[in-house]
Parts: sequence; C-alpha cells; structure tokens
Amino acid sequence: MTSLITVEKEKLENPPLDIHFLGDRALRQPAKRIAKVDDSIRKLAKEMLQTMYSSQGIGLAAPQVAIQKQLIVVDCEPDNPANSPLILINPKITVFSKELCVVEEGCLSIPGVYLDVTRPKAIEVSFKDEQGKPRKIQATELLARVIQHEMDHLNGVMFVDRVDNDLALTEQLQKKGFSRGAVKPVKS
Repeated sequence: MTSLITVEKEKLENPPLDIHFLGDRALRQPAKRIAKVDDSIRKLAKEMLQTMYSSQGIGLAAPQVAIQKQLIVVDCEPDNPANSPLILINPKITVFSKELCVVEEGCLSIPGVYLDVTRPKAIEVSFKDEQGKPRKIQATELLARVIQHEMDHLNGVMFVDRVDNDLALTEQLQKKGFSRGAVKPVKS
C-alpha cells in the first residue's frame, strides 16, 4: 500500500506542528471521527508526518499535536526512503490475537521514558486511507504495536497508563521531570 502523501524523511529545523507532553490536557481528550477525508485532512497528515520524522518517531496521533481527530501516521522504517508511511483515518481494531508480548515502548509525548508494555502480538485494523477509501490490514510485531500505541492516543490513553512495573514507571518519569500524577492507569 503506497501513500499518496509524500514527504522527505528528514529532521526539519521548524516542524509544522508542536508535540504536546504528558500532563497536557489535550492528550487526555477523546478524538472525534473524521466525517470527510478532504485536502485539510491530507494537509494535516502531511504535517504530522513531517513533525514525526523531525522528532525521529515512528508513529504520531493527532491528539499529540492537540488536534482531536481520529488520525494516526505510522512509519516503522523511517530510515528507508522506499518504505511508504501508513495514514490511518478513523482506525478500528477488529481482531486482536490471543498471543500477547511484552516490548519496551517510548512516546514522542514522553521523551526519554522507555518502559515495558504488554499488548496483543497481532491485530487486524480497518481504516480509511488519505483518499477516503476503506482499507483493512493485518499487522504483527512492531507495526501492530505502533498502531495500538497510536490508537490509544485517540482515546486519551498513554503508554505509561499500561505499564505494570510501578517502581520503574515512577523512577523513569521522575528522572525525566514528568509527574507521576499525570498517569491514569488502565487495566488491559
């Protein structure tokens, strides 16, 4: 699947959007479904990709740039110019694998904090692409994890809300100057 939105995979001096950080209310508000995929949504997706690449990320959700829309961008191979980014509008996970795996996660909204999170190993997700066409993909490993992580943002959930190791969580957050009180635990 090739994205029609192309951007240079480079670090911009001044990325078009500002990423908001743990503790910001914008990150806790549920995103709204996108009624119509038009040029404004494509422009937002392009700016989100530029911002994500500038921050050396592999995923970004609209709420992270304080835009409450169900839009995520993902590129698990930011160093591979041939790999097209994925743009998922109104994504919905239709199948979760029973098999779980624990992998260390980080987030552009919580820079420098990396902790283990348990998630389903594989998913099936349906969404609209940047042309508004319905799509469905199966994702495993890193792609499945990134999509689940970014989709959590659409529901106001951050990866730290899913961390089981309370001691490591508190330690990491304090070390990077984030408030432990900004975490809102969810049970998976």
